Amino acid sequence: MFGTAIIVFREVLEAAIIIGIVAAATRDVPNRTAWLLAGLLFGLVGSGFVAASTDTLASLASGVGQEIFNAMVLGVAVLMLAWHNIWMASHGVELAAHAHSVGANIREGRSECSILLVVVGLAVLREGSETVLFLYGIAASEGGGIGGMLTGGVMGAIAGVVVGYTIYAGLLRVPMRWFFTATSALVLLLAAGMASTAAKFLVQADLLPSLASPLWDSSALLPENGIAGMLLHSLIGYDARPAGMQIVFYISVLISIGIGMKLSGKSRNKNQISGVI
Repeated sequence: MFGTAIIVFREVLEAAIIIGIVAAATRDVPNRTAWLLAGLLFGLVGSGFVAASTDTLASLASGVGQEIFNAMVLGVAVLMLAWHNIWMASHGVELAAHAHSVGANIREGRSECSILLVVVGLAVLREGSETVLFLYGIAASEGGGIGGMLTGGVMGAIAGVVVGYTIYAGLLRVPMRWFFTATSALVLLLAAGMASTAAKFLVQADLLPSLASPLWDSSALLPENGIAGMLLHSLIGYDARPAGMQIVFYISVLISIGIGMKLSGKSRNKNQISGVI
């Protein structure tokens, strides 16, 4: 039961943190709640489909189908989060200036909402499918009772949601003048962490070289299966024993999105100056 609770807690926490950060970052975007709920539903339905196709998925691509699937899901999520941050770089000031009436005044906000469905849906899909596979492995290896696994799963899910919501509520208390900077930084780190994890799956599938594995080992100082390690893994992609390729992906995504945000912000400022002139 304890093992099940830990697994479900970790997976639910990761999804809850992603949803919480994205929800906080778009708190004044119109209709975002409906899109968030739609993404949640999409992810749950997708997880159910993956659960029903577990054996088929695992046997694809010479037994590394699950790793490839996870890497693809993470890759799409990274692209969506990158687009979100670049979009916010050009519209964040406008959103802050009209925090209470932005829904009626900013048409672009409606197009931004479609990204929420994809990001939230993919987060729930990935974590939900991983949860199913992990629990399937526990049941097969330990032969645990269904009742104990169910109890542990419920406990882990509740704990993950509570911690995720606490982070979301904390973000809402950040003063508006710092809010978009804080949430953009968190989304940037989320995207980089997802890219690093995608690289890990591709290395496991022998589709990429490891470039030294592990590059370092900090598990003695900060174990990844501890509470702090879980939180850092969910927030910034912390890995106690990363491969070199993971670091390459992490830094590359940080730099790429950062450049995109900077260019987008400059473009927005030039357009505003041109409009004034």
